[in-house]
Amino acid sequence: MSPQHDPAGQALARRFEAAFMPNYGVPPVALARGEGTRVWDVDGHEYLDMIGGIAVSSLGHAHPALVEAVSRQVATLAHTSNLFLHEPEVLLAERLLGLLGAPARVFLSNSGTEANEAALKLALKYGGSTGRPRFVAAENGFHGRTLGALSLTGKRSIRDQFGPFPIDVTFVPYGDADALKSAVDDRCAAVFLEPTQGEAGVVPPPEGYLRAARDVCDATGALLVADEIQSAIGRTGHWFAHQHEGVLPDVLTLAKGLGGGLPIGACIGLGEAGTLFAKGDHGSTFGGNPVAAAAALAVLDTIDRDGLLEHVRAVGAELSGGIAAIEHPLLAGVRGRGLWLAIVLTADRAAAVQAAAQRAGFLVNALQPDAVRLAPPLVITSADVAAFTAALPAILDGASDDR
Repeated sequence: MSPQHDPAGQALARRFEAAFMPNYGVPPVALARGEGTRVWDVDGHEYLDMIGGIAVSSLGHAHPALVEAVSRQVATLAHTSNLFLHEPEVLLAERLLGLLGAPARVFLSNSGTEANEAALKLALKYGGSTGRPRFVAAENGFHGRTLGALSLTGKRSIRDQFGPFPIDVTFVPYGDADALKSAVDDRCAAVFLEPTQGEAGVVPPPEGYLRAARDVCDATGALLVADEIQSAIGRTGHWFAHQHEGVLPDVLTLAKGLGGGLPIGACIGLGEAGTLFAKGDHGSTFGGNPVAAAAALAVLDTIDRDGLLEHVRAVGAELSGGIAAIEHPLLAGVRGRGLWLAIVLTADRAAAVQAAAQRAGFLVNALQPDAVRLAPPLVITSADVAAFTAALPAILDGASDDR
């Protein structure tokens, strides 16, 4: 193909491949701009965004509240480091504590894996002071790719080549309360769990599992750490997914949807866990910077003001119900809560479904070989949902034929 007829996306992909390490491969779409629930690639093709930057773009793209808050803050004060405090970070911490409704303290970071690193350091300090050298986490769980978070991640394909790891972790089947109870004893510092497993395929726990985890931690003195990097900030129809069972963790980690597109994470220690760190125990140069804090406040304010929790529950039910009503030989069903769902397939055709959806004007994520993740902006409309579910049978046909 001559340069004058070379699509802009292909040209940019070649530049990406030449300039970047190959850990991502080459992403299939080069995006140029977004508005609401739609994005456009560099060649002008329009897509309905059904993945939201991996559950990040809570308010969609270019939301006026987010644009205004970030623009105002970056024009006022963009960075302070942790040597100085600023009001946006204090307002954000206070707001998060209010949503939890329990005594707690906050550490702000830049990402989910950093939030989990902070949680791990909290647990290590707790374990060191109480003679608890062990940790328990779930098979197929995902907590991040830095070495500390990766040591708690029960996905061997991304973990094994980087071991051995410095902490002793026992992995148990997710959702098996008996296995969890057998693994947690008085030598366990903490249990790390996702209230719904994300990277494993959007796998909700059996009813009562989080309560069982809370009970075994109470009985043994272990900390319960809830990794809500993907599941919080309205994604499942509650502020936090652990609220589905009315269970409070000892440590809560947040990121992704909290910033609506700006990089921010949070590690929240409840009760005594909030005061484990002493001065100098942990830190971050950019964590909780004024711009990211302003973005997070805009996200929380908009979700509250616009009634998006109720909206997520309603439109999420429309989305899951619409998928469940489809009869197709490639479709096994749908699982998840709110606007965090997996289309479950009868065969390992998720990559083909993602490609067919892209051709049809929808962005989805092939999460597992037989599962396609949906995590659209919380502002997605009923009309958007209807358009996607109406197109899904043809997408599945295309994935079945694309061999």
